[in-house]
Amino acid sequence: MTTAEITREEILAVYPKVAQIMADALGCDVEQVELGVSLIEGLNAESIDFLDFVFGLERAFKVKIPRGKIVEDARGDLPEAAFEEKGYLTDAGLKRLREYLSEVPADRFASPMRVVDIPRLFTPETFCKVVVRALRAVQGAEH
Repeated sequence: MTTAEITREEILAVYPKVAQIMADALGCDVEQVELGVSLIEGLNAESIDFLDFVFGLERAFKVKIPRGKIVEDARGDLPEAAFEEKGYLTDAGLKRLREYLSEVPADRFASPMRVVDIPRLFTPETFCKVVVRALRAVQGAEH
């Protein structure tokens, strides 16, 4: 990856606000929104909730997070045909996704993995990393 590694400190700096936004969107206690919990399997999030997360994060952190950003960033410079084929991740695509979603335990990555199942991997930490990257982009644009 071309971007610098995200530090634990950066993640923990945005986590309280990210957790609160997610708890509000899901109608659960903020204590349930642990860094590593699966948003779908652990907190019963649905795809519509992901939109709420993104809108809330954009407002709270004053950043833009385009739809599909996580998968797009995971793919990086890998051509789409090398990342996925007929709706499934290729071996190269799965490897790239594992690297990008380093916060997700390896045993949660199924093989073969359908592209539509990628959001099942997302955790609050995944969105903390998205926020940190977006904040870095804003700060980089200001300099």
